Amino acid sequence: MLDMIPAVHVDFAAEVAELHEVLRGLSEDDWGRPTLFKAWTPRDIVAHLHDSDLLARAAVLGNEAFAVARRRMQEDVAAGAGALEQARRTAADLDSSALLTAWQRSAVELAGLLGGLDPRQRLPWFGPDMGVSMFATARLMETWAHGQAIYDMLARPRTPTARLRHVVVIGVRTYGFCFANRRREQPGPPPHVRLEAPSGETWTCNDPQEDERIEGSALDFCLTVTQVRHVRDTSLRVTGSAARAWMEIAQCFAGPPVDPPPPGLRLGLGSP
Repeated sequence: MLDMIPAVHVDFAAEVAELHEVLRGLSEDDWGRPTLFKAWTPRDIVAHLHDSDLLARAAVLGNEAFAVARRRMQEDVAAGAGALEQARRTAADLDSSALLTAWQRSAVELAGLLGGLDPRQRLPWFGPDMGVSMFATARLMETWAHGQAIYDMLARPRTPTARLRHVVVIGVRTYGFCFANRRREQPGPPPHVRLEAPSGETWTCNDPQEDERIEGSALDFCLTVTQVRHVRDTSLRVTGSAARAWMEIAQCFAGPPVDPPPPGLRLGLGSP
């Protein structure tokens, strides 16, 4: 049975390092090219990751620091500034090289801070408080999913790693959230999930069920629950009405409901 890995902060730092290596090779023109994620550029994506990591750092520093950061963000939203506008404002005084350095340093610092916390501690966030492991998992998931937009833009193959385990975990654990977030009744117990890991081993989640199950590669499952791909553009085998309903709206990131990309569109990650 797949479960949370205590040292997720280590894998978060590794995910940052891998994406950082790709970004180091971008030309200045590449930094300004639109991706298939809402036409955001790599600069926009890195600025958003950096902005989100700074919010996460405030949460780690405690309720008071996070309250200040959350109030500032709420004021921006009230003024009509969405996630992209907020991120661009954070990075306004940085050129691409300086932004890359600032993001990498803040993300690595955040990973270290998370690694030093009691795993039983709860951290404030938008919505319910989150345990440290799930909090770190969410940061890894966002880094991996947004990074896929850049791989797609470059038409560069990406080798899946065992770190996908964390994305699978958060994808499975948000089954109920996907329906509650849309004010829909959960259609039944969580379907059985049986996935092939990058290593070839099998990862399973939830109780076995013959009539409600999802099978296939861990990569395809992760692409679906992060809304990087529509489930119909993957090779997942989805059996049962509850399983099909879930995969059609799967959303493992916080925030209001976001529709998956339409079939045929290669990328459509909703903003966490």
